[in-house]
Amino acid sequence: MSLVVSVVGRSNSGKTTLLEKLIVELKKRGYTVAAVKHSGSDFQLDHPGKDSWRLTEAGSDAVLLASPHKMAFMQRLSHPPTFEEVIDFLGNKFDFILIEGFKESGIPRIEVHRKELGGLISSPEKLLAVVTDEQLEVPVPQFSNWDGVALLDLLEKTLLTVRSGSGAQSSDG
Repeated sequence: MSLVVSVVGRSNSGKTTLLEKLIVELKKRGYTVAAVKHSGSDFQLDHPGKDSWRLTEAGSDAVLLASPHKMAFMQRLSHPPTFEEVIDFLGNKFDFILIEGFKESGIPRIEVHRKELGGLISSPEKLLAVVTDEQLEVPVPQFSNWDGVALLDLLEKTLLTVRSGSGAQSSDG
């Protein structure tokens, strides 16, 4: 079973930077990791004139691009995907799934907070931790702008105790 954590915060607070650092540290510890970027706006992976674009324009409901080292999957949707649909799509192939966004989901979350951007966007009871540049009056662990080792120690201690047989899993299934 994958362990899922959401990183939330105001725009330009450093969410992606934190995720990058978490991924590097998780990989050093031997975990498999999937990253999900939730976007409120549309995005374009395929470009006009490219084969994948042409297949989509022809009406295909889904297009998968496969190369020797990467795959990309694009699917037309009739509704915005829910958090559950995204997690179901990824399956249990990864030890950790790190999500940037999906603030409305009930999954454990780390909020990235910057004093100059305003207060927290999450209520304290929804938080696992806060990465912040100031001391806050919240009853959850707080970490400096980047204390990744201690933050990951907390994630392992908190989330892996939920899973029986803690430690890195094989990515075989």
